[in-house]
Amino acid sequence: MIMTVSPRALDDAQITQFIRDGFVRIDHAFPRELAEAARAIMWRDLPCSEHDPATWTRPVVRLPYYGDPPFRDAFNTARLHAAFDQIVGQGRWRPRRDVGTFPVRFPHPDDPGDAGWHVDLSFPGEDWNADEAQDYSAWRVNITSRGRALLLLFLFSDVGADDAPTRIRVGSHLPMARYLAPAGDAGRAHMRLEQMGADCPVVFATGAAGTVYLCHPFLVHAAQKHRGTRPRFLAQPPLHLAEPYRLQRSEGDYSPVELAIRSALGRN
Repeated sequence: MIMTVSPRALDDAQITQFIRDGFVRIDHAFPRELAEAARAIMWRDLPCSEHDPATWTRPVVRLPYYGDPPFRDAFNTARLHAAFDQIVGQGRWRPRRDVGTFPVRFPHPDDPGDAGWHVDLSFPGEDWNADEAQDYSAWRVNITSRGRALLLLFLFSDVGADDAPTRIRVGSHLPMARYLAPAGDAGRAHMRLEQMGADCPVVFATGAAGTVYLCHPFLVHAAQKHRGTRPRFLAQPPLHLAEPYRLQRSEGDYSPVELAIRSALGRN
């Protein structure tokens, strides 16, 4: 495979922020027109009307994977690919043709029931049976983030502070790495993370449609109730690894994801 030098999407300060805080926000990561086209497709699939709030009877509706051009094109902009190269490493991540599932959140008085603090699980344990009801709470996370390069938050609608923005515990990827390290390659499952990073500042993943947050796979985050007026459209796909993260590299070319884990473990 011939490797080419990609343009820089992130400056040095943003790379430093990612290592320290566990995330970086990219404005205008994909065109607003793609977000509008994608929402039009999703409204056709939702069991309610865009123009009749009386039909918004549930706090959250989950939509399946979408690989239509606006979704596929939103994921595969040159700016995002360049950012993936900088954060994960050239040749170390896998392209994808969809943006995963959408938890579409509506203004609603009820608790959505899925707003607990967590990290996204990335691989099944040895006792997981794919033929049974898929209980992904039994999946696992390990210290080298097997199977997951990044958590990505794609904003397909404008998201303000009242529009159910994802909550992020700034810097929580560092204590999370220390929590995972003793479990080794097997990793951990069934994690109770209400207190993990509880002393970390909390920020909201807000922004205009077309904004993308690149998040460390160990970043503790949570959903919340929608208190605004318009539904929130957000995709949260993983970026998959083409090769495993490594915490020992003889050549020393660590990615910012690896540098953050090494920093948490006192190895830098």
